[in-house]
Amino acid sequence: MDTLFEIPQGRTREEILQREKVIKDFYASWIAVNPEKRIYNAHLQAFIYVRFLSIQETAEKAARSYKSTLAVTYLTEILELAEPINYTKPKKGNNKQSRFSDVIIMEYHKKDFGKIKLTVGILRGNKEKIQYCITAIEKTTVQPATCTQ
Repeated sequence: MDTLFEIPQGRTREEILQREKVIKDFYASWIAVNPEKRIYNAHLQAFIYVRFLSIQETAEKAARSYKSTLAVTYLTEILELAEPINYTKPKKGNNKQSRFSDVIIMEYHKKDFGKIKLTVGILRGNKEKIQYCITAIEKTTVQPATCTQ
């Protein structure tokens, strides 16, 4: 991981805001290296695209925990290697998901890290697969950050 992205580990509002900035900065660097903003996923046999919504939703949700913020830094391998575990419909009343016809819940098992959840939306019309959110699946008594589904 790039030392440019120091990740605060606490749970204060200030540290959550700092993690949001780390995530947004990471995506900016990732897009500079990946100008097509997409990675091919063999399990889906399709490209998964990174859009503004991907960055906004992930920054909002993943910043709630250190581990989820750290998970985002594995973006390329998550997009490439995550496997679908469930197909569902977008959550009713969720405006961010209203553009999707379906939502795919995917998981990636990162060695020496654990499970990472990737939520992908399928756009109505062109059927493009859009990375919606990334969070770590943490085995704790505290509920992990989850994407609204």
